[in-house]
Amino acid sequence: MTPVQSVAERDLSAASQPWWRGAVVYQIYPRSYLDTNGDGIGDLPGITRKLGHIARLGVDAIWISPFFRSPMRDFGYDVSDYCDVDPIFGTLEDFDALLAEAHRLGLKVIIDQVYAHTSDAHDWFTASRASRENPYADWYVWRDARPDGTPPNNWQSVFGGAAWTWDARRQQYYMHNFLSSQPQLNLHNPDVQDAMLAAAKFWLDRGVDGFRLDAINFGMFDPEFRDNPPWPAEGRVITRPFDLQHHIHNQSHAAIPDFLARVRQLADGYGAVFTVAEVPGPDPLPEMRAFTEGETHLSSAYSFDFLYATRLSARRVKASQMNWAGPIRDGWPSWAFSNHDAPRCVSRWCPPGAGLAAFAKLTNALLLCLRGNPILYQGEELGLPQAEVAFEDLQDPEAIANWPRTLGRDGARTPMPWSKGDAHAGFSEGKPWLPVGQGHEQLAAAEQEADAGSVLHLTRKVLHARAQSAALQLGDVSFPEAPEPLLVLCRQNQGETVVCLFNLGTDRLDVPAGLVDGLSCLIASGAETEAPEALEGLAVWIGRKVHGG
Repeated sequence: MTPVQSVAERDLSAASQPWWRGAVVYQIYPRSYLDTNGDGIGDLPGITRKLGHIARLGVDAIWISPFFRSPMRDFGYDVSDYCDVDPIFGTLEDFDALLAEAHRLGLKVIIDQVYAHTSDAHDWFTASRASRENPYADWYVWRDARPDGTPPNNWQSVFGGAAWTWDARRQQYYMHNFLSSQPQLNLHNPDVQDAMLAAAKFWLDRGVDGFRLDAINFGMFDPEFRDNPPWPAEGRVITRPFDLQHHIHNQSHAAIPDFLARVRQLADGYGAVFTVAEVPGPDPLPEMRAFTEGETHLSSAYSFDFLYATRLSARRVKASQMNWAGPIRDGWPSWAFSNHDAPRCVSRWCPPGAGLAAFAKLTNALLLCLRGNPILYQGEELGLPQAEVAFEDLQDPEAIANWPRTLGRDGARTPMPWSKGDAHAGFSEGKPWLPVGQGHEQLAAAEQEADAGSVLHLTRKVLHARAQSAALQLGDVSFPEAPEPLLVLCRQNQGETVVCLFNLGTDRLDVPAGLVDGLSCLIASGAETEAPEALEGLAVWIGRKVHGG
């Protein structure tokens, strides 16, 4: 394969890149990672205790989902104090200890920021609802009822029902895109923006290395409060009224990038701070580009391209990657196959009759070979499948409200299995807030540590290979021709070429002639180690060549 000067090389050399570009991020859902006090809920000391496991994986950073003070109606995404730790997770001192240990181990720490809404228990909302004339009156979104008493417009909540709740104190409706206990902040208000930036500064001053901005495209709305147009149900699965609208007025306002520029300006004062936006929705690409434009906005963004996809195909991977194949200045993506909001990918994508372990090795290897920042969700390194949670054990308010029409989020949030034979798979001495997933104990970290052929060991090998390869971290991406379900992904940078072969199907497939000639094997899972002529079902082969070396 002829070496070419890559787009990444033409823009910036690898040595001058910020730490986060191409970094692998490990997501921790703190309620479910490790419980150290026996209350059945994971905590910050539990994360600290297991940082060695994460460091041995070879990732670059951890992202911790919300641990702020909260009534936990939406398990931390309903914040009542942005600058304190909820007692169920520990204390600010516990967070400082976690941060110090992570940094000692060479891990960066990223935390959530929730800018679209707070809890209704936040002091700001208590003040705002008290009257129409007080310093916080315009910090949330209030509107008078229509003449017939109905809500101001037709906007619907993500979790079901109208996006408006009547408040008798102000004799007005307040807006909420999610639960009624999560009132919408008025991010159009400069005072609210200043308060959000002050909260971010609080954590930056403590030493955090980045922020993940939760559902930031919900941060601003149409100030004229126009109705959303309908979206016909034909050909789509409908689980809630929210699915019957085009969401062009209740979210995605054109002023959001201006606020994100303020976030970036603050972050730049602390060095190479990583800022990544979550951008849900059916057409996220324009917003992702606007949110990450140039050097004045966020570092990166990720969509739900893979998180709710029901099938993995070479075509889907190519389409998603080629949206971000241009120069670095055009934007840098992040990618997740699973997270705390989406069913685990091995359960969504594994072909019928195929082995989950082999498929988990393939999906982890694929995620770690993509151009961008891979986000590996806790338990993916073990190949955990989605857990089945009985209705009586459900905790997710969305799942409870829409049962059984939606899978909900609990099945991806069950406790992390650490050991086999210990109480609740080593997660807690007490009854966990969610039950341990079926079969997860057999996939526990200690069990896989002792098995050289496990998903855990293969994932470590790929992470090590990525850490040693400028091409895998920063390189261009291209897709040599190959018939489905064979996916061939090529990464090039600084005179290095890496070719990655993935058989996404279960049948043996021939490898196109000459494709891997001259490459030395980095990874072989279910494949011959040197220049394979064919790949078995679900096999992975990754090879590398340094030009002139």
